This record gives sequence, structure tokens and C-alpha cells, in this order.
Amino acid sequence: MTSRKVIVFGPTGAVGSATARTAAELEATVVLAMRDPSKPIHGLDAEAEKQGKFERVQADLTKPDTVRDAVTTTGAKHAFIYLAHGAPDHMKATIEALKAGGIELVVFLSSFTSQGDLAAIPPNDIIPYMHAQAEIVLQEVFGADQFVAVRPGSFASNTVLYKAGLAKGEVKVFGPDTVVDNITPEDIGRVCGTVLAKGPQDERRAIYLYGPELLSQMECVKILAKALGKSPKLEIADEQEALKMFVEERGMPPFLAKYMVEQSGKTAADKSLVFGYPIKEEDLPNVEKYSGRKATTFEEWAEQNKQLFLS
Repeated sequence: MTSRKVIVFGPTGAVGSATARTAAELEATVVLAMRDPSKPIHGLDAEAEKQGKFERVQADLTKPDTVRDAVTTTGAKHAFIYLAHGAPDHMKATIEALKAGGIELVVFLSSFTSQGDLAAIPPNDIIPYMHAQAEIVLQEVFGADQFVAVRPGSFASNTVLYKAGLAKGEVKVFGPDTVVDNITPEDIGRVCGTVLAKGPQDERRAIYLYGPELLSQMECVKILAKALGKSPKLEIADEQEALKMFVEERGMPPFLAKYMVEQSGKTAADKSLVFGYPIKEEDLPNVEKYSGRKATTFEEWAEQNKQLFLS
């Protein structure tokens, strides 16, 4: 394998960290691009960083000049980026800065909600719209063959929404039959890091990623309770209670909380919708297909991350 120099923006996040570590395991030299280069990175202690092929650089995706400088000074050729809230013009200036700095391939952390004709997604469909607009810009700047959009489903870590309820022994669930796939940030990062280090493995430039099984939100709460050794009282939350949970427990702005509540009400008897969006069964094995490892089950994730609900 030819060693590449790659740059990972946002390596302190769970997906960014896993992306960086995976790329390094695959013999890439990894530039860790951060607003604050002194911050610790999950899963990468100082000793491991010294022994591996890592270097740090200051950069901010909302400041295109820093992005271009980070790429130019390090000589990285492949870049991992995510949707930077606060960046104007759907990140166009930032994406142009990547191109100007010499990036040849971008791996973009998108969303499974970006489906069909991206240009036709309305602005009020907020999550797919924001990701779709960034993908449209990537195609305009880099062309169809020089970027890969990784489109993960609903994160397992979203279930931290139930932390407070589990702690006090009474969990309220809005949309108990809403189906989620619970993909883990680590699995997403493994796929992103593999594509970043190796380049595209096939002709697909939009890779949908899901957890290995589809569960209702109520089933998720029961699995969490079992992992934590708890037997909480389970109740159905109304819309106002759900809005409050999204805003207070997850820190979402009200407009996004409203969107999440609306999507939670969209279900299908055959579990063909995840948070109201259709999925294809053929995409369920994609984590293993593109990373070489089986996707983590929600039960496994719950056991591995109990501390998230106890701290």
C-alpha cells in the first residue's frame, strides 16, 4: 500500500477520532486539524501520538484561509471534513480552499437523510438540506469522482437523550415505534478512515452506513436499562415533553428539536423507515463491506458505553 498524507478536520469528535486512528492503522500519515491543537483526542493518548504518524495543525472549517494554509503547509492530499455550522455559503469558500491547497479527494461526513435529487430537497427539511447543499458544492468544486459522501444513519450515541430518565428510574419515550439503526461513531470513523487512507474502493461516491439491526426506540431503552442493571418505569412522552427533552437533554436549538419530533412520528410497519426516511436493506452490510469489520450491535455499544449514562 502506498502511504498517503491525509488531513482530518475535527479529530476531537468521536467520528473524527476514529477516522484519524483508522487512517493511521492503514499506514497513512495523519494531520490532525483542530481549532485548538492543544486539546486531547479521544482514543489517542500522547504516547500513542508520538509513536504513530501524526502531526497537529491549527485550522477551523469556518475560516477558509486557515484551511488552505493547513493543507498547503502539510502537503496532505486527502481530507476528511464534516458539516461546519456557521460556515457561510454552504461551505463553498472552505471547499474551494481545500482544492486550492492541493487536496485531491474529500471524504465528507454527510447524512442518510440526503436522498434522491439533492437539489430538490427543500430548506425546511433542515438536516438533509444542509448536508445536500454541501454535497452539491463538493461536486461543483471537485467533480463527481474526487469526493465521497459517507451518509450514516441514526447514531447510537443519540440515546444519551434517555440518560436523565434512566438515572431517576422513569423514562419517557416519544415515538416508541420509531425505528432507528444505532450506528456507532467508531464504525462510521472506520469506514471514513479506510476511504481516506485507501481511496474509493468502488464506483460509489455516496456510501450509506447503518447499524446491523433496526430497533424501535422503546426496544433501545429496554436494552440500555438491561445493560445498566435498571428497571425503569417506561411511559410515552407527548410532543411538548419530547421538545423539552431534545432541547434540554441534547442541547438542540428549538427549530431542530421540532424537526426531530416531526420525524419521530413517521413510521412503517415493516421497519423500512429510519426516523421517517426510507432505507435499503442492501445497505445494511456496508460497514463491513467498506471497513472489513462487522458493525457493532446496539447491545455491544450499550455495554461498552455504560459510563455515558452513569457519569
